Amino acid sequence: MRHQSGQLGRMDRKRLAVVGAVCFVLLALALRAYMGGGSEEKKKVAHGRPLVKVVTVARADMMRHIALSGQTVADADIPLAPKYTGRITEVRAKLGDEVQAGDVLMVQDTGDLDISIEANAAAAGAAQADAREARALYDANYLKARNDLELEQSKYERNEYLYSIGAISQDTLDKVKQEYLASSAASVESKAYTAEKAQHATDALRRQREDMYLRAPRAGVIGYRNAETGAIVSAGTKVFSLVDTSHINIDCTIAEADAAILKAGLPVEVTIDALGEDYAGEIVYVSPAMDEASKTYQVRIELTDEAARETIKAGLFAHTAVDILQRRATLCVPKEALLSRTGRQVLFVVREDGTVEERAVKVGLMNDAEVEILDGLEPGDTVVVTNQDKLQDGKKVETEPYEGEDSSDDEASAS
Repeated sequence: MRHQSGQLGRMDRKRLAVVGAVCFVLLALALRAYMGGGSEEKKKVAHGRPLVKVVTVARADMMRHIALSGQTVADADIPLAPKYTGRITEVRAKLGDEVQAGDVLMVQDTGDLDISIEANAAAAGAAQADAREARALYDANYLKARNDLELEQSKYERNEYLYSIGAISQDTLDKVKQEYLASSAASVESKAYTAEKAQHATDALRRQREDMYLRAPRAGVIGYRNAETGAIVSAGTKVFSLVDTSHINIDCTIAEADAAILKAGLPVEVTIDALGEDYAGEIVYVSPAMDEASKTYQVRIELTDEAARETIKAGLFAHTAVDILQRRATLCVPKEALLSRTGRQVLFVVREDGTVEERAVKVGLMNDAEVEILDGLEPGDTVVVTNQDKLQDGKKVETEPYEGEDSSDDEASAS
């Protein structure tokens, strides 16, 4: 029994040793797999050659990517208010109603105005009658004076002697006639003016009565209503708003650099997030001056898709982007490649022997991703984009292609 127990103990120890060895191997493999990603870079750094990412320079069109975002807005949102204070006698529009230009939305009490119009119309009629009577009297008197003159003239012609001794004076007769006619004409003009004034007062009351009918100034949809029959509304108080959805626009803001190159007339594809749809549009306005408060410029996009007018409401978030040509066939490098040292703009260029050269350059246009190089580079040059803080003129490097800002750089492993 003791012999068998000893054999069993030795077998258990062997099994434990085998299991332990297997676990150790598995753990080592796991650690190797976990640490293997950075081992190659560590080997490269260990040889004293920093790993850098590079691009090969070639002539290409330089584009600027401009992102635009904002909210949808209607073509117009017009507040409507009565011109005069009064009691509402009728409301003819409800929220959401589609109305046409000239449609009556609300009516105020016109009873007092109707009485005033009738009184003024009667006064205007009486004044016009007085004016007609004065005109008739004037015409009759003028005719009588003319007949008297003709009679005196005929007497003068027939009795030249009386004229020669001064019994009758033509000048005296003419003077009397002119004074009489002038006095009569002034009376007639006064009565005519009184009649005209009364008529204007009546017309003004009629226009005021017409203003008691609140009408839609253009076609649209009623987006606000605060009017009830029987309520008294004050002049200038908003009772309706009219939303014109014949065009749907998107108002955006952009920075100074983007406003300098963005032009009206560019077609765009606008995404409305709430609807999950894209709609055709066009940039119709870029503000000519900066807003002093926000220090930005305004851009308006008009949706040209006919379906947008029926499905899109005001206030929805929308966004789009445009690519604008900045320069044709120019040399550009990623903006991360450019360094500023002692007042100079420099780049590191990789030579054929694997060493780097610090080279001063002259820069031109810039955008969010690239910078234009006007002088200091030639097509085919290889430019360092990352890890420049480890470099100096003549240092050897290990290189790999630069894939843009989305690539995952592990600078810590290279250090």
